[in-house]
Amino acid sequence: MAERIQSVERAAQALRMLASGPRLLGLNDLARAMDLTEDTLAGILDTLATAGLVEQDAPTGRYRLGASLLHLGTRYLDVNELRARSLHSADTLAARSGESVWIGTAHEGRALVIHHVFRPDESAQVLRVGGHLPLHASGVGKTLLAFDHGLDVPVDLPRFTDRTLTESSALAAELYEIRQRGWAASVDERTEGESAIGAPIRDGSGRVVGAVSIAGRTDRLTEAGLPRAALAAQVTDAARDISSALLH
Repeated sequence: MAERIQSVERAAQALRMLASGPRLLGLNDLARAMDLTEDTLAGILDTLATAGLVEQDAPTGRYRLGASLLHLGTRYLDVNELRARSLHSADTLAARSGESVWIGTAHEGRALVIHHVFRPDESAQVLRVGGHLPLHASGVGKTLLAFDHGLDVPVDLPRFTDRTLTESSALAAELYEIRQRGWAASVDERTEGESAIGAPIRDGSGRVVGAVSIAGRTDRLTEAGLPRAALAAQVTDAARDISSALLH
C-alpha cells in the first residue's frame, strides 16, 4: 500500500470543513476542530490559497473555499448530461414557483445535489451544489426512492424532526402513494419549517435518472398541512420537460 501523506490529508480535511460549515471560518475555529496548532494550519491554508483552492476574507481574516475549487467541482458537473439538460427547465421552475430548485441523483445511499437555482428574491441563500440529502427525508430523495427501482430503502432511517419517517413500513406505504400520484413531498421532515416537492426525471428508456424539486418554507409550499397542488403540477411539468430534453 502506498504511504499516506499527512499534509495532504490535513489539507483535504480543511477543505471538507470549509465546504460543510458556515460561509467563513476563522483560523482558530478550524485549528481547534482539526486538533492542530494555528501555525501548522496557517501553512496549509496559505498553500491552498496560493493554489486558489482557499480564499481569505480581507476584512475578517476568515477563510472560505476558493474560486478554483468551485471551477474544479463544476468541471465534473458540467459533463453531467442530466445537469446540462436541466438548466433551462430549472430556471423556469424557479421563476414560476418563486422557490429554489434542486436537481439530484442517487449517490452512495443519499441524494447528491448536482444543480441548485436560488429562490428568485433578495434573501440570503447558500449554494447546495455537491451537498447530500437523506433519501427518506427530502423531496429529491423520496422521489428517487419511489421511482428508481435500482435503489434499496436504507436500513438506517435517522430522525431529523418529529415528522421524519423512521419506520420502514410507514416509509414503504408513503412510497407507494408517491408512485400512485407521480410526485413526492417532504413536509418538515428534514428541517422544521422547510418543505420540498419532487418529481422523477427519466431518460429515453424510461429509467429514472434523477429528480427535480422545489424547496422552501412550509407555509409557502403547503396549505392546511398538505402540499399545494398547483406547485406539485409545476414540478411535474418541469420533470417532464427535462425528461423530454434528455431524448435529444
